[in-house]
Amino acid sequence: MRKIRRFVGPFVLAAAMVVPMIGAGCAARVRYYDADHGDYHRWDSAEDRAYRAYCVERHVEYREWVKLNEREQREYWKWRHDHPGRY
Repeated sequence: MRKIRRFVGPFVLAAAMVVPMIGAGCAARVRYYDADHGDYHRWDSAEDRAYRAYCVERHVEYREWVKLNEREQREYWKWRHDHPGRY
């Protein structure tokens, strides 16, 4: 029994340190579905740069993506499909 206790403590400590790191990686993986084109888009730093470029090109004030209505989001995805690989 003592041998088991010697290994359980360090194992629990290691698990407590590793689990938050694994969870943090998953939290950054946000995907949005583009209904007009039938595909998913991962929202990451590259997509954020593209969205900011879209705002500048369209002369619209930058607003957080989640605060846009459905029409505005669809307009962005249409623009994004017309500008692939630039960002």
